[in-house]
Amino acid sequence: MDFWDAGKLALIVATPTLLGALVVYAPKWCEFIAERWEAAHPRPPEPYGPPIEQLAADLRRLLRLHGELTASAHLAMRAHRLWAVEAAIGARGIEAARALGLPHPELGPLDMLTRRQLHDLLTSLAAAGLVLPAHVGRFTSDGRI
Repeated sequence: MDFWDAGKLALIVATPTLLGALVVYAPKWCEFIAERWEAAHPRPPEPYGPPIEQLAADLRRLLRLHGELTASAHLAMRAHRLWAVEAAIGARGIEAARALGLPHPELGPLDMLTRRQLHDLLTSLAAAGLVLPAHVGRFTSDGRI
């Protein structure tokens, strides 16, 4: 048996072991390389959500829609649509509060802000400098923030 045949035999015997080691250790090596890559090339910070200008515009639009619904729609139709609009106002209000670093209620996926919580949230957003319409429907007794 010459050297070439001995090398082939060693390769045939070692191949299953080497493939097994590759299957076991390759994910760890890839993870190590990815961690090193991330450490060497950090990502720039990304915003949490939409820009505050868009949040403010959405809140103003939803508050105007809320005011229009309270003044016009039939009672049965109005109740469902007002519920949906108030839920949207609450969701956008919480996003705006988060963007401005204001305290806000934490809600679950099926929770909704009460009218009092919604009023308090809108008041704190207006106090923080977010431009909202002066008239916000029935969230306050006189319709003003």
